[in-house]
Amino acid sequence: MVPVTEVLIVGGGVMGASVAYHLARAGCRGVRVLDRGNAPGSGSTGRATGGFRAQFGTAIHVRLSLLSRSKLQRFREETGGDAGYLPAGYLWLARGETERAALRSAEAVQHAAGLHEAVEVGTREIASLNPAVATDGIVGGAFCPTDGFLSPRGLLEGYVRAAVRLGVRFTWGTEVHGLERGPRGEITAAVTFSGREPAATFVNAAGAWAGMLADVPVTPLRRQVAATVPTDVLPPTMPMTIFTDDGFHLRVRDGRVLLLRASPGGSHPFDTSVDPAWVASVTAEAEARVPVLRDVPIDPRACWAGLYEMSPDRHALLGRAPGSSNLYLINGASGHGVMHAPALGQLLAEIILEGKASTLDVRALRPERFAEGEPNGEELL
Repeated sequence: MVPVTEVLIVGGGVMGASVAYHLARAGCRGVRVLDRGNAPGSGSTGRATGGFRAQFGTAIHVRLSLLSRSKLQRFREETGGDAGYLPAGYLWLARGETERAALRSAEAVQHAAGLHEAVEVGTREIASLNPAVATDGIVGGAFCPTDGFLSPRGLLEGYVRAAVRLGVRFTWGTEVHGLERGPRGEITAAVTFSGREPAATFVNAAGAWAGMLADVPVTPLRRQVAATVPTDVLPPTMPMTIFTDDGFHLRVRDGRVLLLRASPGGSHPFDTSVDPAWVASVTAEAEARVPVLRDVPIDPRACWAGLYEMSPDRHALLGRAPGSSNLYLINGASGHGVMHAPALGQLLAEIILEGKASTLDVRALRPERFAEGEPNGEELL
């Protein structure tokens, strides 16, 4: 008789690993994870830049970040791993009154949700927080000192190793290309190229590929990163600095300055190539806004791109999949997956084992909200 896995998680990135760890930690046995990559970090997690923030414009995002932050602070104690949490801060810059008003509105949401240390800052404070930024045209900003950075690979590896110690089985290099359904709509097996993988409960943690696995409103979005040559012109503790109007932002990681800005998708939905024209454009912006970078070349070999998993309202889908009794979703985090993985993994484990999330009210993330005509409002940041 073929043994039936109690919970089968499709996707071994940071989301799937977090769910697996939290299920096992709560006493669930028979947890297994299948991932298409040949090793941990082969997908989007390994391409994330590692920002962490609680400065959001919707209450559920702020609360997810606060829960994740508390878990990051005790990550080593809980898992034995190193998530690399560094509270260097997030500095948002406004170049017009519309952006400053958006930051103020978001700050009110943040304070109401418990993020009291997020504050409005003026140009003098901005110059002190990041002296490298040209403040011409800047009218104000916002800063939160407990935002900052984390290590995506450190977070993933910590959860994988801790989960394995608790009995979770990870199988790498195994792509799931479909879910087999029974007569009542329940999932009976994950279908791989080497056969069927039966289980009692299934979790879709397939990231940008979630929509290929099941009927989930998630689409991939390419995000490119331009990296300079190794340099010390900016300190590693410089806060993540973001221009609110167009989303251009920069940080220091591993001795290089990383430049980021939203860009169109590639030639196909899962394209992770780097567009040289985009690199040239974002480099020009960086040189204008951060003058010390004018003499620091870009290293083309160090540039990369990854995929966000976007939902229609840019909020995650968390909970039981509509129309299925035993399929659960943890998808569509829309660029916030790594930072929210500690919280979302714990919350989904609670939903699976207890029938509902007990740590936070996650009604705003229920997967059926789109069919009910109740998507989340616009995320201001």
